Amino acid sequence: MPRLTLLRGPGYCRPMIRSGRRDLALVATAMALMAPVLAAQGSVVGRVVVLEKKGNSADDVATAVVWLTSNGLRTRPVESAQIITQKREFRPRVLVVTQGTTVTFPNLDPFNHNIFSTEPKFDLGLYGRGEGPTQAFSQPGLVRIFCNIHPRMSGFIHVLDTPYSTQPSPDGVFAIGNVPAGSYAIHVWHERAAEELRREVTVSARGLSDLMLELDASRYKRRQHRNKYGKPYGRSRERY
Repeated sequence: MPRLTLLRGPGYCRPMIRSGRRDLALVATAMALMAPVLAAQGSVVGRVVVLEKKGNSADDVATAVVWLTSNGLRTRPVESAQIITQKREFRPRVLVVTQGTTVTFPNLDPFNHNIFSTEPKFDLGLYGRGEGPTQAFSQPGLVRIFCNIHPRMSGFIHVLDTPYSTQPSPDGVFAIGNVPAGSYAIHVWHERAAEELRREVTVSARGLSDLMLELDASRYKRRQHRNKYGKPYGRSRERY
């Protein structure tokens, strides 16, 4: 009996011929039917610019987040992700995950941390070096995270319901690969931008390139967040 093996990959299966002219015709027909699926994926490429006061470009544009949304998009959660607490910082400061992901927060500092968020509300409690509590994120949206002991610590988790997302390189260039042809909204976020950018785009079978996406951070003013009780931090907490 002739054998037909399928090579599996993102969004398609490709038949491989084992024997027989009759099977050649069958495989050729299958490939012709699948050709539009194979061809209708491309990359969305562009550059993000974050403008500060006096029109200067921000030097931390790599912490921006770029993603695509469209009706009917579905994504599966990744198995796990992590944000390390080290030297009183969140590393990475901005984490992008898909909806349903569980995030671990390992503590590499020789002192305690207490990670929390007010929306959605969660509190990991006080934990020491070598410990790593977890938190699941079931709803899409922006999550701001803080430490109840160290006022300087702040970070962000972007929970997305789309598989098409990325963060720019330090020069602002980004690329989202394997995007099926169709109509999308492209979103760009940066922590200091006045508002999230949203633009309607059409992706062809060859993709979409030369996008220039500009965010306005010129009006940003830093404000000290409050602790998990909604009160100002005590002056002496930063020593620990």
